[in-house]
Amino acid sequence: MWKNISEKREIKQENAAIRDQAGADMQTFLQNWKKFRKRRKIYRCCLCTVLVCASLTLGAMGYYNLYNKIPSVLRIKADMEQTIDLGVPLTGEMVAVSGQEESNIPAGAVNIDLSRQVTMKMSSDQSYQMNVKIFGILPFKQVGIQVIREQELTPVGAPIGIYVKADGLLVVGVGDFQGADGISYCPAKYVVKSGDYILELDGEPVTDKKDFVSRIEQCQGREVTLRIKRGDDILDVKAQPVQNIDQKYKLGIWIRDNAQGVGTMTYIDAEGNFGALGHGINDVDTSTLMSLDDGTLYQTEIIAIKKGKDGEPGEMTGMIVYSPEKILGDIYYNGKEGIFGHCNEKALAMGTEEALPIGLKQEIEKGPAQILCTVDGTPKYYDVEITAVHLDHDNVNRGIELKVTDPELLELTGGIIQGMSGAPIIQNNHLIGAVTHVLVQDASRGYGIFIENMLEH
Repeated sequence: MWKNISEKREIKQENAAIRDQAGADMQTFLQNWKKFRKRRKIYRCCLCTVLVCASLTLGAMGYYNLYNKIPSVLRIKADMEQTIDLGVPLTGEMVAVSGQEESNIPAGAVNIDLSRQVTMKMSSDQSYQMNVKIFGILPFKQVGIQVIREQELTPVGAPIGIYVKADGLLVVGVGDFQGADGISYCPAKYVVKSGDYILELDGEPVTDKKDFVSRIEQCQGREVTLRIKRGDDILDVKAQPVQNIDQKYKLGIWIRDNAQGVGTMTYIDAEGNFGALGHGINDVDTSTLMSLDDGTLYQTEIIAIKKGKDGEPGEMTGMIVYSPEKILGDIYYNGKEGIFGHCNEKALAMGTEEALPIGLKQEIEKGPAQILCTVDGTPKYYDVEITAVHLDHDNVNRGIELKVTDPELLELTGGIIQGMSGAPIIQNNHLIGAVTHVLVQDASRGYGIFIENMLEH
């Protein structure tokens, strides 16, 4: 009897243990299930976040690419039929913004399907605006349409020597020097900085570097006032020169008043004006676009060519003789689009090619083209291929992508080299642009500027 009671008790205990274990297992399962649901929720949130970010990124990239396919400014030749093929799934609404008394385009009356080719013909006495919209409703971009006269330019492609004098003294940098007492000084530190232009010293214009240095040395250590140009701002700052170990008063400023170089003339127009380089003249140390006081073009002779190769751009070495009989003309503008000025008779004689009509950016096609440049003594046409056209590129000097395909030019230079900037680009018997840059990684490839951008200055 006691044995049966003991067995029953053990059975009860075992059943209780089984129930406790089952309860514990169930509790563990529920805890694990909660953790799994929590992790799954986190994973879902992370996945949704990634998908949203990816969608936003793709959307932003698509928006950016679509935005850049549409130029901010579109130039149309007057009284000529022009075909525009932007190939974007958008619509445009044409509005006349000048000469509206004579306009037959009321606002909102002319809508254009930009996914198809559009042929336009416009009068030169009006300006227009195209309001680009998504689904014909949502504003997307405004395009200014400028009507220009047909123009012919003479492509040149000849090397030129360039001398420009800065408008003031360009501050290259500031630095310490040893004073008469053996201590290091830099009076101009925190007063001027790289890229500033010194226009005046104590109220008197500075003419050149030597003049400035001489006047500082003669100041006898008194505080001087410098009028500087910093960006678009004109500032008056003060500094006190200190004697160096040679007993000469100094400010500790590195300055430059001119720049020289070799480039290529792009074109000469009917009035004897020239355009060259396709990009501005920047200071070699500060990369600042030089503010021009005046400049001169000189005849130059290419005496050596360093062949370009991948990772190492080549260059032309020219010999410039700075003498009056070698002058080709005056430079009156240095901007991001190039250098521009007026030719004399010697320069006009360099324009031996037939004048060509300009080609606007929407007329440029991917495919064969030519550049005109001088690498062996005389200007010559060489074959290239237009690989891409960026109608609204952020960098005005890189609207055209091209690749040198001419075996002779590749053998002579390796492709595009320094000094070739400004070489005119011709396609379909139209002057469409000028060479501006070379790809460091591939000397056969480079960039060009649209000719209409060079004429814009």
